[in-house]
Formats: sequence, structure tokens, C-alpha cells
Amino acid sequence: MTEYFEVHARDGAARIGELRLRDPVTTPALADDAVVDAGSLWAADRDPPEGNEGAVTVLPHRAFPAGTDPTVQESFAVDYPDVDFPSAGVVTAETAADYGCDAYVLANAPGVVGHGESFRDETIAVREAIPPDTALYLAGVATPANVASLVAAGVDLVDAKLARVKGRQGVYLTTEGEYHLDELAAEGGELPGSFPSDPPLDEFTREDCVSHNVAALDSALATVRTRIRRGRLRDYLEGQARHGNWLTATFREFDHEYRYLEERTPVIREAEISAASEETLDRVEIQRFADRVTTRYRNRFSNPLVLVPCSARKPYSDSQSHAQFHRAIHYRGHLASMTSPIGVVPQELECTYPAQHYDAVVTGDWSEGEKTFVAAVLRRYLERNDYPRVIAHVPGEGYRDICERVADDVDVPFEFTVADHPTTSESLSNLSDALAGELKYSKRERQHNTVRAIADYQFGAGAGDDLFPDLRTTSRHPKLQIRDDEGTQLAAQVPQYGVLSFTLDGARHWAESDAPTKRVEIDSFVPHGSVLAPGVVDASEGIRVGDEVVVEGPVAFGVGRAEMSGPEMRDSTRGVAVQVRHVEET
Repeated sequence: MTEYFEVHARDGAARIGELRLRDPVTTPALADDAVVDAGSLWAADRDPPEGNEGAVTVLPHRAFPAGTDPTVQESFAVDYPDVDFPSAGVVTAETAADYGCDAYVLANAPGVVGHGESFRDETIAVREAIPPDTALYLAGVATPANVASLVAAGVDLVDAKLARVKGRQGVYLTTEGEYHLDELAAEGGELPGSFPSDPPLDEFTREDCVSHNVAALDSALATVRTRIRRGRLRDYLEGQARHGNWLTATFREFDHEYRYLEERTPVIREAEISAASEETLDRVEIQRFADRVTTRYRNRFSNPLVLVPCSARKPYSDSQSHAQFHRAIHYRGHLASMTSPIGVVPQELECTYPAQHYDAVVTGDWSEGEKTFVAAVLRRYLERNDYPRVIAHVPGEGYRDICERVADDVDVPFEFTVADHPTTSESLSNLSDALAGELKYSKRERQHNTVRAIADYQFGAGAGDDLFPDLRTTSRHPKLQIRDDEGTQLAAQVPQYGVLSFTLDGARHWAESDAPTKRVEIDSFVPHGSVLAPGVVDASEGIRVGDEVVVEGPVAFGVGRAEMSGPEMRDSTRGVAVQVRHVEET
């Protein structure tokens, strides 16, 4: 069979891939096992691509790139003297490029792993210089404690070399750190994180330590793979990074690389976000939602804005407290919820990912970081949207403090209506009285504004009016169906994600409108079920995994959901680019 690397799932920069060997290997994985057990990763007789001879090492050829540390060359010669090594280029940030290899080995990995900023810069530079459907391999650096951070940065392959060296030195590795066997014995203690196959401490040899360390690393990788499949690696990292100062530094350094991570992070998914620390505010999903609400969303109601606290139940409207708010407001005010870590959630977007996909730790106390973030979002929201006044129906804990900070910076007047708690009879009566005399908006107006608001959020500022200047809605929120004046269905609201999904007629309408359109240009074929990357001619730069996309080619027109980002579609030679929902031959 053909031997190559293919990406199957993505969670930020982390990927689930497959090395298609005689016995396929699921990555992220130990390269030791892939090389030794499978016999060979890729064809051993492959030469460097024409024009690149000598520019990069293509193992097993020994022409290392200029400037490669001699110890790196010696290491490969010693570690793999008789093994047909893969077609893997040994590169640095300066030499990394597309050399036609299936994998790329970071030559100076031992020199940068352990230094947050250097590791960030080197990894991103290499990852962005090599093709997306190739594996990045860091040799001699992985431990059970750091492997999740390596994979989250974009690493696909590691080895157990360091784990074995540590074991021979009597250093016992776990996912939360390392222990010296002599110290454990002197303390009369026990082996933390041991496996059933491990002998007791008084019988534990250094060879046992080697076996344990490799098993612990393999087990940590299994945890990482499971987390990626479930879209929950970030939650794991928030705790795992606390086990070492450089891991914490790396975690924070990558959080500052929004562009790198945003391109690789799906726009929708079923996984719940666990908001367990203030650093959740730096997640791509949170920052992306806040950015879109404050740059794309536009309020279409003429009523006052009513700010209310969030609820533990999602979507908020299903909660008992919000049902009470709705009865008091009675369609006379535009409701928006304030929450950490999301920020500000207009009622039209309360089902849109991630507004109904997070679970926050509720203590009643707001950190200064949370207050600063939500206040900044609210300030930007009010600067973009016009309201005659703001009714802040919020408790005094962190919510009122945020509103008071923003009230001093904007022109719109604030009125506070909570006497003690938002759901007491007195507070609800104050809220209702504050809206006395305001005109009610209809259920139809709310549904139409919801459709347009989702379109703005999903496709770009103004998209709602460009796509749906006139529309009819059937069914009920959050399962709205959108039709034109003639009754033709154009789209439907997907309740689990709170986004719009187009019919074929709707996709054609989208492509012909002035709304920003995410397009995938394909070759001369009619796709059935999916479009593979080799069939993509071009793709919009802004496409992200999970995006709605139009598929166009010389003989086909369709609509579907992206499985790769636009840049990855253009640069990949294998893998599923788009899952096609509807298609027709043209």
C-alpha cells in the first residue's frame, strides 16, 4: 500500500493523523514504535525533490542542512544504524520549507524545549513553513508531563529516548513530574502513578524504571489522543501546564498566538468548554465570539437594552430565572446576557457556539481579569450599537461593578433595577416598570432579527441584510427554517450549534448576494459525499473547520461544511476538505 501521513481530526494546532504503514499508526504517537514495529515509516530509497538536493536532510541519506548541530547527526546515526528511516527532512526554523517529505524533524528540539518563547517561535515557524499534511517530529524531548504541550503546539511524533535515558538515571516519570528512585526509597514511600505491572519500590530496578517511563509516556499520548478526538485538549492543558514552569510559560506564550491557533480551531463543535480558570478568557473560541459580537453583530431593535446575568442552564432562555426576566420585559426591551467567560451575549445568539457550550465555575466572585474582559466587550458592544438607554438588571457582585465602569465611558444612560436579587418580586417589578410605555416588538420581528444576527455573526458584518432583506420563517427557534417570499427554503437553523445551514437554493442565493461568501473551487468532477484535498483548486482564506462553504467547479455546484481551513485545503494533497451536503451537476 502507499505510505503517507494524513490528518483526520483537529483541535487547535493538535491533530489526529495516520501514518499509513503496513500496520497503520495513529498520531500523535511514539516514532520509536512506528519505526521499529512497522519496519519503515516511508520508502527508504526516496531522494530529495529535484532542485532541493543538499538543502535538507532526507533520511536515510546523510546530507544534513548547513548549520545542523553535529551531535544531531551523530544521534541519528547511533540511534538508527540499521533502520530504514522515513522520508523525513531534518530542519530548523531557518531551513524549513516544502522538500517533498512526509515528516520533518526539528533538529534543535532539545535546545528549545524547556524555553517557552524559543519553543513557541521555532515550532510555529517550522509548522507554517512545511505542508499541513506532513508530520512534525521532535526527537529526544518528550516526557509524560510535557507531551500534551508538545502536541498542542503542533507536534505529531515524539520518541521515548529521553524517557529511557531518565529511567537509566533512576528518574521515575509521571504526568505531573519526576521523582528520583533513591529519594523515594529513602523516604520509605511508594511509587506514585505506578502501573499494575510495576514491581514494588523495594524491588524496582532501573530497567523497571525505563519500562515504566516508556509506558507512562505511551499512556499520556493515549490521553492526549482521546482529548483531541473529543475537542477537549485545552481543558486538559489548563491543568497539565501547572506541573512545570516552562509548561506554564509555553501555555501562555501560545495563547498570545491568536492568528496561529485561530486558523486551526473549529468554529463549531459539540464539546463543552470548561471555564475553570481565568486563562479560559484567552481561548480562541472565547476571543473569536467576543470579536464577532463587537465587530459583526448589529442590533436591529429600537427598544432599550436590558442587561441580565447569565444562567447555569443553557441556552439561557430555558432557565427559570430568564423565564422570569422575559415575562417582566414582555418584548419591550432587547435582552443581552453578561457572563464570564463569554462576555456579552445578545438574545439572538444565545444558542450560537460557544454561548450554549460552556460550563463556568460559580463562586459568586469575579476576578479582576474577568471584570476587565467583560467590561471591554460591553464597552465595544455599546460603541457599535445604538440604544436609547440601558437597563442594567444585574446583581451587585461583579455585574454592577462592570456596568458602572462602562457607564462612565459611553454616552447612553444606565438605569439599575435590582433591589437585592434579580429574581425577587421587587426587582422584577422594577424591571417591568422601567420598560413602561415602550412599544412591544412581535415574535415575527424577533425571529427575523435572530436569523439576520446569526448571518452577521457567521458570515460577516451586514451579511444578514444582504442575504435576507425579505424572508419568512417557519418552525420555532432554535429550529427556524428560512424561506424566501415564494416559499422556497433557503436555510435552516442548526439547534446544536446555533448557526445556519443552507439548502442548494440557499447556497446559490448566498453565492449571488453581496454577503461575504466562503468558496471552495474544485476540479472538473461531481463530488459525492465529500471533496478530497487533491480535488481543490482554490479556497477562501477565511475558511475554518466547521464553516458553511459553497463548492463550485466546472461541472458541479454544492454546499457543505469545511473539514479543513482554507489555507490547508489549498496546500494539502490528501484528506477530506469538505463534507458535501447538497450538490448538483451543472
